[in-house]
Amino acid sequence: MATLYDCLIVGAGPAGSSAAYHLARNGHRVGLLEKGAQLGRKPCGGGVSPQVADWFGFDFTPVVDGRIRRCRFTLRGQDPVEFAAEGRDILWMVRRERFDSYLAAQAQNLGARLMLSRPALGLTFERERWVVETAQGPLECRYLLAADGAMGRAAGWLGLGGGGLRVGAALEMECPVAAPGGFPLCLDFGALKCGYLWNFPKSDGQSLGAGTMSGRQDRNLRGVLDDYAAAFGLDPAACPVAAHPVHVWNGCRQLRTRQALVAGEAACAVDPFTVEGIRPAIRTGVWAAEAIHAALAGQDEALDGYARRLGELDREMRWARRLAALFFSMPATAYRRAVLHPSGPRTMARLLQGELTYAEVARRALVRLTGL
Repeated sequence: MATLYDCLIVGAGPAGSSAAYHLARNGHRVGLLEKGAQLGRKPCGGGVSPQVADWFGFDFTPVVDGRIRRCRFTLRGQDPVEFAAEGRDILWMVRRERFDSYLAAQAQNLGARLMLSRPALGLTFERERWVVETAQGPLECRYLLAADGAMGRAAGWLGLGGGGLRVGAALEMECPVAAPGGFPLCLDFGALKCGYLWNFPKSDGQSLGAGTMSGRQDRNLRGVLDDYAAAFGLDPAACPVAAHPVHVWNGCRQLRTRQALVAGEAACAVDPFTVEGIRPAIRTGVWAAEAIHAALAGQDEALDGYARRLGELDREMRWARRLAALFFSMPATAYRRAVLHPSGPRTMARLLQGELTYAEVARRALVRLTGL
């Protein structure tokens, strides 16, 4: 007789693997489907908030490529200001292929079944269970989680998540030149419309990128990134470049249906100010696991709890959207009044750490930016 899974998860990225870990930890039969032969094979700057460690029962040290405690901010390469954090790291640098594989391995250690090279080909609901069609045969489950990314198909098959997309873009450049010791995380504002540039130091190179909340740019995105790399003495021609769309959070959408949820980038869980996707993806994966665990325990309306948690996220992201709209509409003024403010760099660092919410800082920032 075929295994009836308590939950099948389509997509083994940060959201899917996080959900698989927590469900397996609670003793559930979990299947984790991944269309690729390897995990984490996607362009990504690899900046992760240390806050994610609070949501798991294991140590992330084996996959932390670097610990960032210094940030450097600039405006079109000028007016630099730095902040050095004391105590907790500002960000962790990770390589996605190692990070994603490590997350999935923790779920496997608790009994979850990881199925690589097994894309979902379709979904049907029958006899109070979901049937996931694959090339190797159908799989059945009581609950389903769609976590197959921004370009995944599972949410659409469920009839969820459609409409209201806000599509941005990210261009990632991997330069195989190690940064000097103590090199800070660098963020530059003003060169892009509705976005910013970054340089994340890794143990074996530097990850540069250009992220924008709007897919339409007045200037060539590649040209801007090439100029940014050259400013660090790097040869853009020697650095592989990859581009991908970003579906940023644009308000709550319908992300649950009968016995199924959507999480991660498939739910557009991308910060509309920083274009950060890993931490929001993990957060929604953990919340989805909590809701499905409660549903499996017989709690009526348990999946509604996930919708309520997404409402909490939406309130936070609304503040992020307001701040982004104002900040990126007048970057020079915003930089002078917010980033160059005596408390500005520390506030930016604490946002990246996850120690401050947008709601806590946005009102003060909006006052500074508008001069009211």
